[in-house]
Amino acid sequence: MTPLVLITGASSGIGQALALHYARQGYRLALVARRSEALQSWLDAQSIPGDKQAVYRADVADVRQMADMAQACIAQQGLPDVVIANAGISIGVDTSVPEDLAVMARVLATNVMGVAATLGPFIAPMVARGTGTLVGMGSVAGIRGLPGHGAYCASKAAVISYCESLRGELRPSGVKVVTLCPGYIATPLTQNNQYTMPFLMPPEVFAHKAAQAIAAGCSYRVIPWQMGVVAKLLRLLPNALFDRLFAGRPRKPRVTDT
Repeated sequence: MTPLVLITGASSGIGQALALHYARQGYRLALVARRSEALQSWLDAQSIPGDKQAVYRADVADVRQMADMAQACIAQQGLPDVVIANAGISIGVDTSVPEDLAVMARVLATNVMGVAATLGPFIAPMVARGTGTLVGMGSVAGIRGLPGHGAYCASKAAVISYCESLRGELRPSGVKVVTLCPGYIATPLTQNNQYTMPFLMPPEVFAHKAAQAIAAGCSYRVIPWQMGVVAKLLRLLPNALFDRLFAGRPRKPRVTDT
């Protein structure tokens, strides 16, 4: 049977680029988004046949909705070969401001619990089958905490650790776990950043390289590779030097700034 890929956050950015890439590779698509109507309109504009795609409306932060989505997907299209937990949000926070704590909780619910809620329902069926690939979307921002990015950095650090734990748990099962860490990708998530974004990559280029890493079963991949080098260097920097280098860096815009 034609392979099936499930992608969350597929209505824009990286998720949309991944969907288009996999469609062109002959995969059937199971696409998840809150904005299901916009996603369906985009699929129609791409002339992707109806028997090659299905759209599921769900919020990744809602565990019940995601469990229902997984059941519907398996019943309608079968068990996916690849599940990509891509959906995520990035909002600046200042945790000295009480109302920003609610914003941080929202970021963590979407970016961390959303990954677990996406992958979780497919783990047991994939283990029973003995094959499958689960993909968590981390970020270079999860490697070190950046000023003004506390919520996003914390969430992506959690995704990296969660996927690492899951990989160890599923190692004997035949199910692969892949962690992808994008650098700066030209998407709506980065368009409001008010600072230099080195090695900025178009989403379609990222999608191609990400699909290669997934097909190869890479346990962990930073894309582009140049950001992987930068990330390793940043990890090695003493805290005093790291803090000095990033002092005064512009914050990610807060909700009240947009």
